[in-house]
Amino acid sequence: QVQLVESGGGLVQAGGSLRLSCAASGRTFSSSAMGWFRQAPGTEREFIAVISGSGGRTTYANSVQGRFTISRDNAKNTVYLQMNSLRSEDTAVYYCVASRLKPFTTGPFEYWGQGTQVTVSS
Repeated sequence: QVQLVESGGGLVQAGGSLRLSCAASGRTFSSSAMGWFRQAPGTEREFIAVISGSGGRTTYANSVQGRFTISRDNAKNTVYLQMNSLRSEDTAVYYCVASRLKPFTTGPFEYWGQGTQVTVSS
């Protein structure tokens, strides 16, 4: 059974940083795209970032470009999201996602984690 487990969320002041991790189990994702979405209360889920299976290609939402960095460690079957210069509007539940087969895609994703809360206080 495939599982994606996020960690690293929490409360941070505006301008601060957090690093999210997502550990995958149940299969290897070294050839598959992995990424992050987020959802704030009362809004739809929003694409944040994706990284290719090899780690050589990334894409970001305009809203986080230049502030967030996605990376992965295939030896650990883990994807990361480094979030810098956080703003109150970054407050949301952050979800890790993975593609079943595609080496790079912005969606749809077959696998989703349960989410981790990020709260940015102003």
